[in-house]
Amino acid sequence: MTTSEGGPELRVISSDDCYRLLATQQIGRLGVNAEHYPLIFPVNYALDEAGVIVIRTNAGTKLAAADHANVTFEVDHIDQQTRSGWSVLVRGLAEEVTIEHRAELIERTKASGVQPWAPGHRGHWMRLIPHEISGRRIVPGELPPAFEPGAYL
Repeated sequence: MTTSEGGPELRVISSDDCYRLLATQQIGRLGVNAEHYPLIFPVNYALDEAGVIVIRTNAGTKLAAADHANVTFEVDHIDQQTRSGWSVLVRGLAEEVTIEHRAELIERTKASGVQPWAPGHRGHWMRLIPHEISGRRIVPGELPPAFEPGAYL
């Protein structure tokens, strides 16, 4: 925990609370290594009953780079008015779920209910199996004056 007199605090979020926070959102960012660079993609997701992150996607760079690879996944929530928020980071192994997987795993993956927002066919299912999860929360202290666009020009 980091704090200053009257200032904001940075608090560590427990693993259990990280999972609870992940369950409150539908959009996250998937980080993969592809095309000689780290790439970050916004994705729709849900958690399955075992705490595995389930993503629906289409064929392409994201799926090819993530399948059987170590990836990162981040979800956050920011309140600009109070200058507070939280961020959860997951490191894990991603894999595409195919008909070659056990029927129980396929059923559990699809039961997560993740629905894509983007148009187009999103017929590929990917699971991100967490190896490590961490989170931080910024709790505001005494708030500075409100930001006014153009006031500092």
